[in-house]
Amino acid sequence: MSTPMETARQVADTVLYEGYLLYPYRASAAKNQTRWQFGVLVPPAYTATAEPSSCQTECLLQAGEGATVHVRLRFLHLVARTVERLDDDGEHRPVPSLTVAEETHLTFDEAAERECEAVLPLADLLAAERTVDAGFPAGRTAQPLLTPSGQTVGRVVREHLSVEATVRIGAERLAGPYETVRLRVRVENVCGWEPGTGAGRDDALRRSPIAAHTLLAVAGGEFLSLFDPPEWAGEAARACRNLHTWPVLVGDPERRDAVLSAPIILYDHPAIAPESPGDLFDATEIDEILSLRTLTLTEEEKREARATDPRAARIVERTEDMPGEILERLHGAIRYLRSCGPEPLREEQERVPWWDPGADTSVSPESDGVVVAGVTLARGSRVRLLPGGGASPGLPGGRRADAHDMFLVGRAATVEAVLLDVDGDHHLAVTLDDDPGADLQRAQGRFLYFSPDEVEPLDGEGR
Repeated sequence: MSTPMETARQVADTVLYEGYLLYPYRASAAKNQTRWQFGVLVPPAYTATAEPSSCQTECLLQAGEGATVHVRLRFLHLVARTVERLDDDGEHRPVPSLTVAEETHLTFDEAAERECEAVLPLADLLAAERTVDAGFPAGRTAQPLLTPSGQTVGRVVREHLSVEATVRIGAERLAGPYETVRLRVRVENVCGWEPGTGAGRDDALRRSPIAAHTLLAVAGGEFLSLFDPPEWAGEAARACRNLHTWPVLVGDPERRDAVLSAPIILYDHPAIAPESPGDLFDATEIDEILSLRTLTLTEEEKREARATDPRAARIVERTEDMPGEILERLHGAIRYLRSCGPEPLREEQERVPWWDPGADTSVSPESDGVVVAGVTLARGSRVRLLPGGGASPGLPGGRRADAHDMFLVGRAATVEAVLLDVDGDHHLAVTLDDDPGADLQRAQGRFLYFSPDEVEPLDGEGR
């Protein structure tokens, strides 16, 4: 039962730490002043932010009476990290930061990973709903801060309050010949805390599961996709009631034995790009951009990031030590779908992917041309840009309202390639004549793209 769970864990970890700490990874950064945005299940009595106190997953599986269901709840538990200085009177007093032996310690919140799980026979779930305790007790630790000579000058106190939660798991057999079961998993914050005067979201967060999500696995059965269910299961899939979480198939695409139900919307079989060297706490961003931006931090900013959180320190160290070939891999990768068709034809197509110029020898972007206003435009032709088809963008007659287009109207450019898409439409790849970085754009193959009716020839011959 652990194999599908572990296969899905990398994606689940990304969900767990989504938004945990954002670039520039410093406690003082404005974007890190408000944290913990995804999958927060607040105490029922806390209503100031209208955040839910529970979430519910319903999904479908095909399974007989002998199947076994594995449910694993995962979330972050907020840990308040407080730096205290030891004063001359022997008392420890909280301070924003303390530097000891050239290492800075900051007062800032962390989080601990929590998990609880249950492995239950499907027959038991069909008979009655089961409830699993998912609570964790309060705790406190104190780490002394010592000078190189061994003198105590302060301490770092980590403290977390208790989290009280339950997982209710049930199942029902649906009518029909396909042995279909609707599985329901409901996670609830059952904390009895009543917010007093002045209590805010920070107080509620200390009693809340954060980034809560569930991993489900089945032995002796298969899950059905809710995004693309078989036709006979469409009505049942639409009837599933998912609250504040979205279940998708996860793990090996050839198998259907695991589901990730996350507080962010994903598609079936989400995967981490193999080029990614590690988590950056922002899976919606591009690794290359975040890595390059991290490298631009000043030494003082890097020191603060390292002091902010151990995970932030690992990001800084990873980007600083990243070999050139790894950074180059982050620049991008081309992936394509395998074609369908007769075996000999499919093998031939797989040898030459559709995007490769060799797939169609009649297409040659570097030598092809297209006629505009009676002039054949090809590589090397100079044109004037008219984004939107000859009218000012956003005005009557203009096709677009892209704010970037207004900076390109009337600019002179050079055609670098004439492209033909799968619908038979031409596109011109161009570089701006007055762009000092045009040579760099040309070397990297990064162009601006326009339709033939969005340019006018500047050279009478066009070549």
